[in-house]
Amino acid sequence: MQDDYNQPQKNWWNRNWKWFIPTGCLSIIILFVLFLVGVFFEVTSIIKDSDAYIESMELVQHNKILIEKLGSPIETDGMVSGTVSAVNDVRKCDVQVPLKGPKGKATLFVVGEKRGKWKYSEMSVYIEKTDEKIDLLKKE
Repeated sequence: MQDDYNQPQKNWWNRNWKWFIPTGCLSIIILFVLFLVGVFFEVTSIIKDSDAYIESMELVQHNKILIEKLGSPIETDGMVSGTVSAVNDVRKCDVQVPLKGPKGKATLFVVGEKRGKWKYSEMSVYIEKTDEKIDLLKKE
């Protein structure tokens, strides 16, 4: 019978590689996902903090036609998408905001440029249920 005490001891890697590799890979994947989620929330907060977003949501929430069609309160519904950029003193936005109210859903589209003051080329709401487009740049 061979003596177990004469067997060479396995090093740490040989004893633990079976759990270390999957755990290490899973840790890297989790860190990557957390990084992506962080980037997503940062970009979303930049859009929601922009003047263009705030001004357009103010118009949406006080527009009589939209309140009639979607009900009140009108709020965001899901992920805001688009771009807000700044080069020197010129800011540009092209944003889509999903909206919801008690009576239905819609999407707010905002396209504009700021050189001192925002000038919008589009600020409209598309209502899914009725297939209508309401231009917020026109006076009620």
